Amino acid sequence: MASNGAIQRPSATTRSASMVDPGEPISSTIGTNWNDFKFAEFKLVCPFKIPSSPEAAILRIIRNLNHFALYYTHFVWIILFISLIPKRKVSLILLVIMTYVGSLFLLLLRAVPSSNIVHKILDKRVVLSVIVVASMVELVLTHAGIHLLVSLAGSLPVVLVHAVLWVREDFSVEEKSSGGVGVGPSGELLPLVQDSSAGV
Repeated sequence: MASNGAIQRPSATTRSASMVDPGEPISSTIGTNWNDFKFAEFKLVCPFKIPSSPEAAILRIIRNLNHFALYYTHFVWIILFISLIPKRKVSLILLVIMTYVGSLFLLLLRAVPSSNIVHKILDKRVVLSVIVVASMVELVLTHAGIHLLVSLAGSLPVVLVHAVLWVREDFSVEEKSSGGVGVGPSGELLPLVQDSSAGV
């Protein structure tokens, strides 16, 4: 009566129990057949590579500076912030204020993505460049110019080394002059790791 109009299916436990040999314990047969499991292919790919020519190095620096600009800026900002903590508290406060102004501007750009006034009149690169120059002038005027120079001298070489050695996330061959390996007939970049489902 309880199963009025309902179709009852056999439970998974009764089905698996019927497949097991009654003479063997259940724990010895579950999970011991390794052919039943499919493991994903593991490929170790190094994201760092020395460029083959100076032109390829310049191309890679430009591409990585565009791609990682926010991360590089945060890296330099953190080093500058740490160097200002012990003695230059006024410079530190001004740096935090200018960072806050830049963050508010970026939030404004994201809040109104379809506004022509914000996006065309207030160009993002121009406004952020003005904020960076104003921050540098404030640091020099508050006698923290030496901290700025030391921070830039310590962080910019690390940024440049990363920009030269880092290959894009898709691990493409980006040197067009590398003899055609990984470069298509029209000069586009091909991935080094081929997708196995693409050939099916």
